[in-house]
Amino acid sequence: MKKLVLFFAIILFSAIGSVSAQGIGAFLSHATFNIPGESPFVEVYMEIMGNTLVYKQLPSGKFQGSVQVTMIVKQDSVIKDFKKYELLSDELTDTTAVGVNFIDQQRFKLPNGNYTLELSIADNNVKKEPVKLDYPFEINFPNNNCSLSTIQLINSYTKTVSPNVLSKSGYDLVPLVDNFYPSEKNKLIFYCEIYNPLFKEGLNEGYLVAYYIESFDNHRILNEYARTKRETSKPVMVVLNEFDITNLPTGNYNLVVEVKNKENKEIAANSTFFQKSNPAMEKQSFDFSTIDLTSAFSTSITNADTLKEFIQSLNPISTEMEKMFIKYQSQNADLRALQQFFEKFWETRDTFEPRKAWETYKEQVAKVNRAYGTQVKKGYDTDMGYVYLKYGEPSVIQDVPFETSSIDGENSVPYQIWQYYSLSNGKERNKRFVFINSEVGARDYTLVHSDVKGEIQNYNWQTQLIRKLRRDVPIDDYDRDMLRKDGSRSSTRYFNPY
Repeated sequence: MKKLVLFFAIILFSAIGSVSAQGIGAFLSHATFNIPGESPFVEVYMEIMGNTLVYKQLPSGKFQGSVQVTMIVKQDSVIKDFKKYELLSDELTDTTAVGVNFIDQQRFKLPNGNYTLELSIADNNVKKEPVKLDYPFEINFPNNNCSLSTIQLINSYTKTVSPNVLSKSGYDLVPLVDNFYPSEKNKLIFYCEIYNPLFKEGLNEGYLVAYYIESFDNHRILNEYARTKRETSKPVMVVLNEFDITNLPTGNYNLVVEVKNKENKEIAANSTFFQKSNPAMEKQSFDFSTIDLTSAFSTSITNADTLKEFIQSLNPISTEMEKMFIKYQSQNADLRALQQFFEKFWETRDTFEPRKAWETYKEQVAKVNRAYGTQVKKGYDTDMGYVYLKYGEPSVIQDVPFETSSIDGENSVPYQIWQYYSLSNGKERNKRFVFINSEVGARDYTLVHSDVKGEIQNYNWQTQLIRKLRRDVPIDDYDRDMLRKDGSRSSTRYFNPY
């Protein structure tokens, strides 16, 4: 399931940039499916945060929240479909239960192509400007190749009694709109469809369907979370399964579904990103005592403080397990344990020439320390240094020291947009990072948005660009039309780099 992520989820911020009584909070995601012989469709999932609404008392004495929702689907500025409706919460007996979230799901039948969903949500029980968001998505189901739907993360499911908007393949699937699994949520349920347009009756060709969890950072498969299943060829093959993730460490992961033919050749695959929090696993000890240091290059580093500094610089390219060692154990580890960790780290990246791999990375660390370091931070500890070390040098950097605003003639805060034509993993193209500098005179820019999986995503990032000279005036009093016009200039830079 494709998601907007602000650390663990997107928050649709009001113009003041906080989730409170002043604005609606929501999670948003989507999934694309196909009906062979008919049309593809997109499902849009939205979860409203109950504690961000104003509740109105009904004649029955109960309380209810009400949200006005407008969804407009556009393609190249042409409206392809739209829906406008009122979304109601459950009726609550008292206002102490307003922390309960509620879910909405909508479907739009659309042909293959790139689209933008213009979303507007407003609390009907309070006079506030609606929260607005432009959300891009793509539908792509090739006619002559096997393909997969989006992998939909599921909160719960039951057999369908009466078909409804949640129904697919005989089940009512309640979506997990957020892709974050807290420590108490230990079951990962997922659903996807495999489309075989070359299916022929009576052919009985077999396929192997593999599904597994892999590390997001280095795509290593976690063998304890890997399953395979043999399937007979069908126009549509359905995968509805689950993993027990009780012992999955805190971290970023991909859930992957692959389809292989009888020659064991991959013919289709898809993945979805998710995050797990598991504090009980975070401080476990990592034992590197079995690492043989004979002829190890790391033994040439004999100063423990120097080695600790080197290890800290590895954070941007470390797996979640490695980050846990760096965070919880490295500062108190002895020199030999540090050498063993360091050797294992670089052997994993380059079995034959770990020293060369480290020296190449070390040059990049020195570069970001010079370029992005501050009086209180090493360059690798800054957001810009992190992105540079993790993804490499950007293809295009747009540096905007200031931008004159239509609002009271004020200037925007300095910001930069980094664009990558292709990420180093080769799986994502034309990706961007937005950094802003909200502190006058500081060199430390903060990452506020990226369209890269696993990074912070906030498609309302333009609202953070306006510098308020009068701190006593709330942003609600600003001309919001002017704010949108100012945002359009930054959007032009975002979508059309130079």
